[in-house]
This record gives sequence, C-alpha cells and structure tokens, in this order.
Amino acid sequence: MSTRTPHRPPGTGTAARTVGATVGEPVFEQLADELWDAVSAADEHTAVEVVVGALERGADPESVLLDVIARVQAKVGEEWAANRINVAQEHAATAINERAVAALSLHPAARPTPTRGRITVACVDGEWHALPARLLAEVLTLRGWQVDYLGAQVPSPHLIAHLHRTDSDAVALSSSIATRLPAAHAAITACQAVGVPVLVGGAAFGPDGRYAFLLDADAWAPDARAAADRLALGPLPRPRADHQQLDDLPHLADQEYTLITRNSTALVRAVFTALQDAFPAMRTYSEVQLERTAEDLAHIVEFLATALYLGDEDLFAGFLTWTAQILTARGVPASSLPPTLDALARELKDFPRATRILERGAEALTPVDHSTAESRS
Repeated sequence: MSTRTPHRPPGTGTAARTVGATVGEPVFEQLADELWDAVSAADEHTAVEVVVGALERGADPESVLLDVIARVQAKVGEEWAANRINVAQEHAATAINERAVAALSLHPAARPTPTRGRITVACVDGEWHALPARLLAEVLTLRGWQVDYLGAQVPSPHLIAHLHRTDSDAVALSSSIATRLPAAHAAITACQAVGVPVLVGGAAFGPDGRYAFLLDADAWAPDARAAADRLALGPLPRPRADHQQLDDLPHLADQEYTLITRNSTALVRAVFTALQDAFPAMRTYSEVQLERTAEDLAHIVEFLATALYLGDEDLFAGFLTWTAQILTARGVPASSLPPTLDALARELKDFPRATRILERGAEALTPVDHSTAESRS
C-alpha cells in the first residue's frame, strides 16, 4: 500500500515593501501569502521578518496568529495531503511556523499583564501536533489569562500532577488525530476527578465537536478564537466527581476494543501474511514498500480500534476514504484496501461490532474504487 523557491535575503522580500500599508483583512491575506513563500522556501529569517514586521506596523497580534500563521499551517497540511510537499518539507514548515509564533510571543505588542485566571493548555498523550495548542495558549495570553503551556504529548498522570501543584481554572486539551481520543477520554476523566473542568478542541473531536460531547468534556470549541470567547463568558461548569469513563461508553463492556488493542501486533502480522496471497502485487514490493505496508496496516487497525472505542462506524469509513485519496495522490493504487478489509474481517469474525465497522468501511470505499477504475479506463 504502500519546490523549493529561491532564497530571499531578509529585508528584500514583499514583507519589506508592504511597510506602511493599512493593516486589515486584505493585508492579512497578503501577509499569509508572504509567510507561505518563506515557509515553503525553508526561509526562517524571512518568515520571522514577516510576522515581526506586521506587529511593528500595528497589526493585532491575535490576528497575526490566527489569520496569518494558522492559515499558512492549514495550507501546509493541504499541500502534504495533495503530495505537493513531502514529510520532511511539512516538518520543516511546521518548525518555521513555530519559530514565528515564538517571535511574536516575545514582541512587546504581545505581552499583556495577566488580568484573568489561570488556564493549563496541553496536548493529549500521544499527540505530537502541538502548534494548535500553542496558538491557543498565545491567544489566551493575549486576552489576559495566565497560561501554563505544557506542549505536546502530555501523559495524564503528569497533567494531573501539574494541576495539583497549580490552581488552574480549567484545562484546554488539544488533539488532532482521532486515534488519540481514548487517551483524551482518560485525560478528561482524570482532570474532572480532581475538580478541574476541561475544554477540548482540535480536529480529532470532529468538526461539530461530536466526540467532545460523547466523551463528556465540559466544553468544546472549533478554534482558538471560539475557545477564548467561551472562556471569557465565565467559568466552565464544575465536573461531577464520580464520573467514570464507562458511564460515557457502555458498549465497551463487550471487550472488543480491549481485545483488539491488546492483540493489535498479532492482528497486523496475520493480515500482512494474508495480503501477500490476496494482493499479488505485494510480492514485487521492495523492503521499504513492505515496511510502509506494515505501517499502513497498523494505522488501519488503530483506527478500527478507535471506532470500536467510540462506537462510531463513520469514523472508520471516513478514515478509509481519506486514506484512499492520500494513496491515489501518491500514485499508489487504493485497490489494496478492500483485500485488507477482507483479511481483517476473517480474523475478527467473532467480533460483531468490528465486523459491522469493517462492512461500513467497505461500503464507503466502493465509490472510490469505481471512480479510480473510470479514471484508468
């Protein structure tokens, strides 16, 4: 299954030419274009110059964070998905955007005196995409909160230890990848058990926040502005002290999620072996391609387990259609996915919920396979 643009010395790009322009929405769009040019060229100095220059001209720091840097970061993800940049370029671009955020945070225009309470901002255990949480932390700081930003991949015990040492009014928990939702649920429940309410956000929780509500978070926000607005309205509701994870997801009593998670390595190995017979093209794969195939299988099993955890068949179906699009963009046939689902179904024939989820995934792939076949004819 398995452009680099010319370097521009600081001060010679379009950022220097727009000094004195009126700061407004058209200018933020232009600044985002300039920042993208710098980021895509791996030009950290010009990227920082774009951001600092905007602040020097009187741009609102929050707008620079969310209408410039966040906009560019979204484009980084889109370009990676379309296979127009590779993983290394995506990581480099993200690192430069993080440096731009750091430069903004050190500017005098972005150093208000705290006038509100204290918020802890953290990423779920296993979540390495820290930039959304960092953007929120900076926005909350700009709005007068005292912010404890804990960064990426914060294990729940360490998060709770931090809450015991501080007097946080709330935790803002970020996750971008749906497979981190079981860990998010554990963190939400643990924070609530010590009396601290939790606001969650990030792509993992769904565009409408459906998984936030399913996992009984105290609040959800679709973006940093909305999160800051919600916290400004007043304290979040105090959580129930006796809340347990199983209260939210009673279907977990069937143990399917637990059994599949515990045996995921053996399951991936069995499906990998079965695929070599069901998908003859694998016999010509290089060692690298075989490694990538094993990684893809592990991701599929992980998303299947997450769908079992949440009791949501559409989560797995959506992941499969996205995966098919990613594979197609990279010139890899998505036709390897149905045999994978068949092999999984054979291994999990005694798991009724898993079987239904796999069937729903196969149904979702049908139009993808049809359109792929048409494009090749």
